[in-house]
Amino acid sequence: MSGDNVAPVIIIKRKKVVAGGGHHGGAWKVAYADFVTAMMAFFMLMWLLNATTEKQRKGLADYFSPTIPINRMSGGGNGLFSGDSVFTEQTLTQNGTGASREFPTSELKAKGAEIAGSSKGDEETKLLKDIESLLLGAGGESMVSENALRHVVTRVTDEGLTIELFDIEDSLLFKQGTAQPTPVMEELLAMLGRVLNLASNGVAVNGHTRSQPIVVAQNRVWDLSSARSEITRIKLKQGGLGEQRVKRVTGSADRNLLVENPMALRNNRIEVTLLRTPS
Repeated sequence: MSGDNVAPVIIIKRKKVVAGGGHHGGAWKVAYADFVTAMMAFFMLMWLLNATTEKQRKGLADYFSPTIPINRMSGGGNGLFSGDSVFTEQTLTQNGTGASREFPTSELKAKGAEIAGSSKGDEETKLLKDIESLLLGAGGESMVSENALRHVVTRVTDEGLTIELFDIEDSLLFKQGTAQPTPVMEELLAMLGRVLNLASNGVAVNGHTRSQPIVVAQNRVWDLSSARSEITRIKLKQGGLGEQRVKRVTGSADRNLLVENPMALRNNRIEVTLLRTPS
């Protein structure tokens, strides 16, 4: 009868349930789709970089540049947030236009000569941009062939309109290692001689070359850049550019590289600048 007092043994069975219904879920599909989309965008970017000219890439970059307006108006008070009470009569809102007769702002002061000078500068900038448009064919037709236009990049700066002529892998402006212009350079300089005659401003010519390997016994980058600038001046003169309009002809050798690789062909270039009129 003593066996009746023994407690029964309890056995617990744990059953492992596998979720997913026999598959591993679909998270990997989302990751794979993102990867394929990113690779497609990358290859499209590579294709666009190869299929467009430098001028077109610059236009795309300018299109996507941020243009966030900045509000320069602030309150007229001197508190924590520069705010003020609507009952204040001693302080004006600092928006750049508030002033008095005793203390006029620069915008309200008489500046006849300055306005005239500014107007002259605006007219000259418009002239430079018109010449740039005529050169690049922004109006629908360029003065140079499409093949020659690949060598041209322009920019309007404080100095004037800079027309940059540069080498391309399959088309050089000068014969390798010499100052003898190729047919495409002859075409470009003949066109520039006509275009520059649309204005009476001074002209500057500056030659640049890429660096040579260190193993070269005689580094001719200075002589080469100067010689190319001089032949450019001669060709522009033959194209009708007046001798007195040339203000300077310089050679900068490899001291002003355009790309990081000092021996890159893109560093070979001639810059012809239509200078602004001195104020």
